[in-house]
Amino acid sequence: VQLQAFGGGAVQAGGSLRLSCTASGSSRINTMGWYRQLPKKQRELVAAIIRSGRTNYADSAQGRFTISRDNAKNTVDLQLRSLKPEDTAKYYCNAIVDGVRTWGQGTQLTVSS
Repeated sequence: VQLQAFGGGAVQAGGSLRLSCTASGSSRINTMGWYRQLPKKQRELVAAIIRSGRTNYADSAQGRFTISRDNAKNTVDLQLRSLKPEDTAKYYCNAIVDGVRTWGQGTQLTVSS
């Protein structure tokens, strides 16, 4: 599976942004999700969604971010709202196929106050 992420950039606090990720190479993707990583920090889950549409959010994302996927197109999107400076990080798309986790290349989001 190959993943390509789009949509990072720079926004002001309170703003919104949409991240998109397209997967290719497999039609058996169970879980797709978004993680983020700050410099010298561990990568952390932001949100995940399984094929049935059930979602899981980090506490920091709950109520502000929405994850969605299109199984036919093998895409997963993350709508981010009410952004805060502490959301600044590199965001990584992620997919699990047959128990194997694959990462996209990451896309930088910078939120200014």
